[in-house]
Amino acid sequence: MDGVLVIRKEKGYTSHDVVAKLRGILHMKKIGHTGTLDPDAEGVLPVVLGRATKLVDLLTEKRKTYEALLHLGIETDTQDMTGTVLNEKPVTVSEEEVKAVIESFLPPMYSALKVNGKKLYELAREGKTVERKARPVCFYEIEILEMDLPMVRFSVTCSKGTYIRTLCHDIGQKLCCGACMEELTRTASGEYRWEDSIT
Repeated sequence: MDGVLVIRKEKGYTSHDVVAKLRGILHMKKIGHTGTLDPDAEGVLPVVLGRATKLVDLLTEKRKTYEALLHLGIETDTQDMTGTVLNEKPVTVSEEEVKAVIESFLPPMYSALKVNGKKLYELAREGKTVERKARPVCFYEIEILEMDLPMVRFSVTCSKGTYIRTLCHDIGQKLCCGACMEELTRTASGEYRWEDSIT
């Protein structure tokens, strides 16, 4: 079989788990995914089969769209709710201030990836902190969907390599109250959409 399967990854699975499961279902070895989603995140994960694995680099370059739930007033060591709480602060900002700060991220910002071939989360789990090189990412669209402070649900379309939990953390830093990501759903990866995906 050659082609792309648009999988709707469920919470609790890694992107690698999805590939492993499909290898068993389809009895194929040549399968790959086109952009990692955290185990606690859900959403669109295009999986390439057979000769289509040659498209991986092309498909990972595409824009991604996410829906995230931002929790103001809490900072964790993982920048999401799976981590250890480092700091809690009262949220005294107005909805207008939150809106202004979120929209201020529309120009490019920077985020980190890997050091010496080792994934940063692996180093973090070993209790190691290393200097990380910044890399540019781009936000094409950010839209606030719902605001009930301290919670803010928003949609963001961005370039590859963007960490939405880092965006949430940085919003909290700018608002001086801290923040982390409560939920994350990838609603689109390139041309592939949530509506087209299968479990």
